[in-house]
Amino acid sequence: MLPLAHPTRYPHLRPASRAPPPGRSLARIRAGPRLPQRALTHTRAKTPSAEAGETETTSAAATSGGTSSSSVLSFLCPLLKFFGGGDPSQERNDIVEVTTSSLSSLARLPWGSSVAVSSGEDVSTAMGAPTLQLYEFEACPFCRRVREAMTELDLSAEVYPCPKGSLRHRDAVRKIGGKEQFPLLVDASTGVTMYESGDIVKYLFRQYGQGKSPSFGLLESTIFTGWVPTLLRAGRGMTMWSKGGAAPSEKLELFSFENNTYARIVREALCELELPYVLQNVGEGSSKMDSLLRIAGSKQVPYLIDPNTGFQSGDHKKILSYLFQQYSVSS
Repeated sequence: MLPLAHPTRYPHLRPASRAPPPGRSLARIRAGPRLPQRALTHTRAKTPSAEAGETETTSAAATSGGTSSSSVLSFLCPLLKFFGGGDPSQERNDIVEVTTSSLSSLARLPWGSSVAVSSGEDVSTAMGAPTLQLYEFEACPFCRRVREAMTELDLSAEVYPCPKGSLRHRDAVRKIGGKEQFPLLVDASTGVTMYESGDIVKYLFRQYGQGKSPSFGLLESTIFTGWVPTLLRAGRGMTMWSKGGAAPSEKLELFSFENNTYARIVREALCELELPYVLQNVGEGSSKMDSLLRIAGSKQVPYLIDPNTGFQSGDHKKILSYLFQQYSVSS
C-alpha cells in the first residue's frame, strides 16, 4: 500500500515561494488531470499530418492505416524492449546507461539544454501551480521536441506520462481531445487544447516566447535526429512496466532539463511507471535555478521530490531504485 502522506507533513520539501496563488486550491493543482471545459476559447485538435506522424491509436485498423511514424513506433516497441534488457526495475549497467544517454544528448545539442528566452512566468506561480499540462511519453521523438521547447522557454508543466499500456492517462487523452495522439498540450490559462508537436512548439513560442520564434533546421528536425535518443536508449520510456500503475495521492516533482543525461534516465522511469509529476525545467539560465539551489543545496539535476513519502534525492541511481520499489503495484 502506498502511504497517503500530506505534503504539509514535509514542509522542508517546499520553498516559501511555492505556495499557490490566492484563490487556487492545492487540491485542484495536485489531484489529477484537469479536463478543459467545453467552452474553450480556442481548440486545435487537428487530424495528424503525414509529416508529423504522431498518431498512435489502439485499434488495429488505425494502426495499419496510420502514418509511417506510427508504424515505426509499433514495430520498435517490442524490438527495442527486447534489446533494452526487459524489466526496467532490475539492476542496470550504469556505464551503458549513462553512455547511451550521453550520446542521446549529443544528438540533440543544443536544443533543450538552456533557456533561449524567459517566458515571463512568475516563478512562484509557475512552481506552485503550472498552467500547462502535457500528455506524452518519454521515448516519443515528437513529444521530445515539445519538452525541448519548454526547457528553452523556462516553462513548468504538469506531465502525464502515457506509455504503451497506460492505465489512466491515455483514457484521459481520448476524453480531452477525442483521439489517442501524442503529444497533447492543454493550456489552462488560455483554454487551448492542441495536438501536433510542430503546432505546439509554435504556440508556446508565440504565447510565451516574448516575440522570439523557434529555430528550425535539418539537424533539429524531429525526423532527422529526433529518433536517435529513442534508438540509443533502446525504447526506455516507451512501454509501461508490468508492475506499474500505482497512483500516488500527490504528484511527484522533478527538477530537470530536457537534454540532461541523468534526468532523461529518471524521466524514463517515471513514464514506465505512469507517474504524473510536476516538471520544473531548470536549463542553463533558468529563473528557477535559485529555487533549486535553496531546496537541494546544489544546481545539479535531476532532483526528485516525493511529497507522498518525504523522499528527495539528486542521485539518479537512488531515484530509480526508490521509484520501482515504492510504486510497484505489488508493494
